[in-house]
Amino acid sequence: MLIGLAGTLSGCGESVTKRADTQDTWSTIKKRGTVVVGLDDSFVPMGFREKSGKLVGYDIDLARAVFKLYGIKISFQTIDWSMNATELRNGTIDLIWNGYTKNPQREKVVAFSNTYLKNKQILVSLKKNKINSFNDMTGKTLGVQSGSSGYESLENNPKLLKDKIAKKTPVQYDTFTNAFLDLNAGRIQGLLIDSVYANYYIKHEANSADYNETQGNFKSEDFAVGMRKGDKTMRRKINAGLKELKRNGTLAKINKKWFGNQKVEN
Repeated sequence: MLIGLAGTLSGCGESVTKRADTQDTWSTIKKRGTVVVGLDDSFVPMGFREKSGKLVGYDIDLARAVFKLYGIKISFQTIDWSMNATELRNGTIDLIWNGYTKNPQREKVVAFSNTYLKNKQILVSLKKNKINSFNDMTGKTLGVQSGSSGYESLENNPKLLKDKIAKKTPVQYDTFTNAFLDLNAGRIQGLLIDSVYANYYIKHEANSADYNETQGNFKSEDFAVGMRKGDKTMRRKINAGLKELKRNGTLAKINKKWFGNQKVEN
């Protein structure tokens, strides 16, 4: 009986994988009139909730603008970010659109749109801790978000920072908001984080002058939309939509709204 159950579960897993890799769902989504986008709703300025609970952000505006071209509405679904690919492949969501970094490891299971924004990982600390380089984190405690591109960069390039920190192991957080709380309280001395998040967060803090940002040698990153490999039509539509928003000036307006005069690379 147990053997039979194991076989059934294995078969279900295989069918989910096969469906995600081969089924093109665009016609179904078009008929339904709604596409489900998964996100971490605490990732400022890409997708986050205001005090009122309203969901706002760069990616929120961009996603809505793209699908408005096709007459499709968006349902934003908050997910456990460390489970984003699983939620995508099992059909809970249709897209991952929330400052999602394209990399070879993720490309093994997820298809990506063209890059729509450049990003990089930086080390944020309090100026009073006098951390001005990665070497200054030697023996100190580092925070990072679970499942984030920062965590992957840390693990894939241990000599740059991981091997220097206390116990060679970072403290993992479910959200950057909680990580900043611990940074401010002195429970961690550094936070490896996306530059777009850090710049926006610090800019809107009353004590913004208390923070220090340190550049390291991690490679720059490409933000792109993640989707199931079978959704080839979806990929073409999103790429075409992003191209049109750049052509008609909508992308520039969204850049201006969320980043002001800060130079961004699309």
